[in-house]
Order: sequence, then C-alpha cells, then structure tokens
Amino acid sequence: MRTQTNALRSGRTQLAFTSSQAATYLGVSLATVRRWSNDGHLRGYRTPGGQRRFSREQLDSFLRSLSGPADDGGDVLSAG
Repeated sequence: MRTQTNALRSGRTQLAFTSSQAATYLGVSLATVRRWSNDGHLRGYRTPGGQRRFSREQLDSFLRSLSGPADDGGDVLSAG
C-alpha cells in the first residue's frame, strides 16, 4: 500500500484508481467516494467483478467541477 500512496503523491501516471486510491487522491474518505459515485457526482466504471475504478482524468475533471464558476450560488454536491 505504501508504494501505491507514494505513486499517487509523486504524480506518476496511473490508468485506474481503486476507490481507496481515489479517496486518497481527492483527500476524502472511502465512504465519501462511494457516496459520490452512487449519486452520480463522481464518474467512473466498474470492473467485471463489480469493483469501482476511476481514471486520473475522471478524478481531475471532478475536482475542476468543484472549483468551477459559482455564479448561481449553488453547491455542486448539495443534498437537494
């Protein structure tokens, strides 16, 4: 696990992040990644075994959406 964490921090290219790795990358808990994924906020895909995977591009796109223009005053992840 330590090697995986170091790879995330060093910025090396990684094609697919597990939910745990995505949580580390985003700085949130595993439960939050699962919730965002289930709610459709965080796009990813499932392996044939049903495990979630996220590309770096998907994670970066999600982060950009959080810091996007807030001219409507709404929260991207509001519980509406």
